[in-house]
Amino acid sequence: MKTWSRIAAIGGGIVALGGAATALIKLREKSSEQPDYATVESDGAIELRDYPTLLVAETLTSGERDHALSEGFKRLADYIFAKQRGDGASDEKIQMTAPVMQDRANGRWRTRFVMPAAMTRSTLPAPAAGVGSDTLPPRRVAAIRFSGVAGDNMLRDRERTLREWLVGKGYEPAGAAEYAFYNSPMVAPPLRRNEVLIPIKR
Repeated sequence: MKTWSRIAAIGGGIVALGGAATALIKLREKSSEQPDYATVESDGAIELRDYPTLLVAETLTSGERDHALSEGFKRLADYIFAKQRGDGASDEKIQMTAPVMQDRANGRWRTRFVMPAAMTRSTLPAPAAGVGSDTLPPRRVAAIRFSGVAGDNMLRDRERTLREWLVGKGYEPAGAAEYAFYNSPMVAPPLRRNEVLIPIKR
């Protein structure tokens, strides 16, 4: 009995330690800069938001969505952390922000990092091949928030729910769906924040 008690105590300690580590990671990620937006309408997990102009770094990757996201994230992370940049570019690191965004563009998957609000096109370090930048104009989007592992089926399900809500409200989409991921895989699925976004006409 004592042996089993020790095993149970060790197991409980490991679970507690893992929970504490997850909470610490989530707290650190929550402190990452996120783009400001104004909430126009709120309905449970769905929000209508107005975003300002956003500067993004982006890259295109082929293949399955999850593989493309992993490859795109690595390429952009190498850029912002000054591991891969153009000739003569500054080696100053760029602060990591949230969320990581993904959508389809020209038959491939596009991964985007929103740049810190203090940065401009002129202050962005020159990227290596395969990484570009873009300025997204002010826009209104509908967003549905959910937790868990954002697999293809879940993303499709949430997109369908969001589109049904738009139809019911009489809003007209102005572009394709986009995905937003706020946490790393190290965060426990129930604590993760994911979103499907759909731009709409004002």
